[in-house]
Amino acid sequence: MKLILPGLTDGTGRIGPFKSCLRGRVLCDTKYRMETNWAAEHLQVIRTLMERSAVYRRALAPIMIFNGVLGAVGAIVGVAMEVDKPQKFIGFWVVVALVGMAGSFFLVRRQALKASEPFWSPPTRRVTQAMLPALAAGGIITVIAFFNVHSVPDNLQHVLGILWLPAAWVVLYGCAFHAAGFFMPRGMKIFGWVMILGGCVAFACGVPTNKARHLDMAQAIMGFFFGGLHLAYGIYLYFTEKRRDET
Repeated sequence: MKLILPGLTDGTGRIGPFKSCLRGRVLCDTKYRMETNWAAEHLQVIRTLMERSAVYRRALAPIMIFNGVLGAVGAIVGVAMEVDKPQKFIGFWVVVALVGMAGSFFLVRRQALKASEPFWSPPTRRVTQAMLPALAAGGIITVIAFFNVHSVPDNLQHVLGILWLPAAWVVLYGCAFHAAGFFMPRGMKIFGWVMILGGCVAFACGVPTNKARHLDMAQAIMGFFFGGLHLAYGIYLYFTEKRRDET
C-alpha cells in the first residue's frame, strides 16, 4: 500500500515538488540567517574598532616601544657576538622574535585585564586573521631557509641567509601591518608601507663586495626597521595620545 499525500508525494511514494520546494526554502532561509549574522557581527566589530580607536592607539604604544627596544638591543648584541653564520643569524633572530611575541602577548593580556575585557575578543580575532597570512609566510620561509641554507654554494649562503632573508622579513612584516591597518588606526597602514618600501630598498642596495660587511648590513637592517622604526612609532603614539588626553 502506497501512501499518497497531495503535494508531498506524487502517487509513487516519491517526494513531490512541494516537499522539494519546502526543503529548498528552509536551506535558503538558513543560509540567509547565517549571512545576516555574519554581516551583523562584522559591522559590530568595525563599530567597536572605530569607537575605541584612541584606546587601541594608546594600547599599541607600549607594544611598539617594547619591540623597538628589543630590536635595537638584538642588533647590538648580534654585532657584539659576531653572529656571522647564516644558521646562527637566523636562529638568533628567531629567538628575538619569540621574545617579542611573548612580551607583546603579556602587554595585550595585561591591558585586557585592566580594561575588564576578554583577551580573545572579536576585534582581536579580526586583526590577528588579517596579519596571519604574511606572518605565516615569513615563518615558513624562515624555517625553509634555516634547514636548507647550507645546501647552497658558499658564496650564496651569506647573501640568502644574512642579507636577503632580513629584507624579506621586513617586507612581509610590513604587509602584515598594512593588513591590520584596515581594522586599526590609519597610522598602521602608513607604518606598513614604510616597512614594505624600506625592505624593497634593502633588496635594491645589492650585495656588498666585502663579505665581512654582510653581517654589519644585515644587523643594520634589523636594528633600523625592527628597532628604530618601532621605537619611533611607539614614542609618537605615546605622546600624541597623551596630548589628546590633556586637551
